[in-house]
Amino acid sequence: MPTVRQDAWTQEEDLLLAEVVLRHIREGGTQLQAFEEAGKQMNRTAAACGFRWNSLVRKQYKAEIETAKQQRKERKQQMHEKEDKEHVWTEPQPADRLDYSAFSLFDAIRILQEIALKSEQDTQQLSNVRRGADEWKQKYEQLQQQYQDEKEKYEQLQKEYSALLSIMDKARKLVEQEV
Repeated sequence: MPTVRQDAWTQEEDLLLAEVVLRHIREGGTQLQAFEEAGKQMNRTAAACGFRWNSLVRKQYKAEIETAKQQRKERKQQMHEKEDKEHVWTEPQPADRLDYSAFSLFDAIRILQEIALKSEQDTQQLSNVRRGADEWKQKYEQLQQQYQDEKEKYEQLQKEYSALLSIMDKARKLVEQEV
């Protein structure tokens, strides 16, 4: 796993972060998605990108953010208008009489690609979680073994300490008898 950068931010990175976030705003994506994308491109964490955006960069792009929000709103309206024109609701029909012309082959392919991508991402995320769980389990087992070793040492020391106290007590009694 590559190491995540922790060095100072450059102007180019601030610019890239702003471009990615503004694009996500325009396209209706979330800031979290933007931070993740920017983080991957710059080899930084999404949290670092979010912090940088909220603490510094966002303030420099107030006008551009408003413009991007307006573009997103206009884009949404255009899409709704287009959908209203293309997709008119009809009563469900038996499968042999369905009108498939409302959906293009490209729509179906795009939807299937999105599902496949989401499935891949979920599988990768699950794999990462399992890997992380295995690592924690291994660390737990190591600590459990260390604990058992230390416990055995402690019990051995207790026995030796008790034996030493017993010997000292006998010695004290012998000294008392001689006096």
